[in-house]
Amino acid sequence: MSRRCELTGKGPMSGNNVSHANNKNKRRFLPNLNDVTLQSETLGRGFKMRITAAALRSVDHRGGLDAFLAKAKDTELSANALKIKKDIAKAQATA
Repeated sequence: MSRRCELTGKGPMSGNNVSHANNKNKRRFLPNLNDVTLQSETLGRGFKMRITAAALRSVDHRGGLDAFLAKAKDTELSANALKIKKDIAKAQATA
C-alpha cells in the first residue's frame, strides 16, 4: 500500500533532522494518512479511501465528496478516485 493520498496526491517528502549542534541526518516526512469512508450523495453509497487529514478537511469545506471530486484535477486523483468521479458525473448527467 503506497503512502500517497488518493484525493490530493500528497506523498512522502525528504529533508534533514537538524540537531542542536547543527548536524544533519536525512529523514522522511510522511503524510498523515487515514482510512475513511466517504459518502456520495449522488450515488447513495460510501467509498473507503486512504486520504490525508488535510484532504478530509478540504472535502468537508467543499461540501462533500461529490463537490470535491467535481473540482479536483484528474492528474492528482488515484485510479480509484477517478473512477468514482466518472461514475458521479454519469449519474448527474442522467438525473
